[in-house]
Amino acid sequence: MKFKLFFFLSLIFFLHTHAQSYIFGKITSEDGAEVQDVNVINIRTDEMVLSNRDGHFMISGRAGDELRFIKVGYERLTRKVASENIQAPMNISLLRTTIQIPEVEVKKGLTGNLKIDTKNYNKPKKVEKLTAEMDRYISQKSDPRILAARPGEFVQPKGEGFSIGKVKDKWDDIDLMSYIKKSLGEEYFTDLKIEKPLIDHFIYYVFAGGFERKKILKYGFCSDADLYRFQRFVLTRISSYRAPQTQK
Repeated sequence: MKFKLFFFLSLIFFLHTHAQSYIFGKITSEDGAEVQDVNVINIRTDEMVLSNRDGHFMISGRAGDELRFIKVGYERLTRKVASENIQAPMNISLLRTTIQIPEVEVKKGLTGNLKIDTKNYNKPKKVEKLTAEMDRYISQKSDPRILAARPGEFVQPKGEGFSIGKVKDKWDDIDLMSYIKKSLGEEYFTDLKIEKPLIDHFIYYVFAGGFERKKILKYGFCSDADLYRFQRFVLTRISSYRAPQTQK
């Protein structure tokens, strides 16, 4: 009788400690705006979900799990699930990444020093005269008699020209692959359990699966919307990519 009671209590304790729970939360930016399409990854279970248009997310987990939040244009954030997060929503605030402003060359302006400003802006009359004569000479049309071919010289025949064929795209798949890997970072793929040596292979696998990229290759430009579309397409291809590896 004591053995049965001990077994029953042990079973209850096991079910309680291993019961499936969910973590709910909301993701906002530093200014309080809801952020959608954020990748939320449970590092322990490898489960990944996306936040909705209101910034809400729901993912299975338990206290002690680590959740990683990833979105292009924002700094990555890792948060450990506390016991209170099981009972109450988890509020996440993402910080925007710093944008480097290109250096701007400042041209010389008036210094207020008459001697320096006169030297910079009042050029000598000889220099101005020579410049004007050079401009006038360049603007003159050449005498046709000078340009005419001399006796015995070859003359290029005139025609309608020829077609150079279809204009090539500005990018190829290798350029797009390099841009995606640089923009999302290797950590994005390693979080998906893609080993670093296989990242390029996985990106090509996504391309071969039907990822639309004609305009990206044509103009050589990949927008944030294209990156979001790529991330969504990854979610439809990651399972089939892992399948052969799990069957080994």
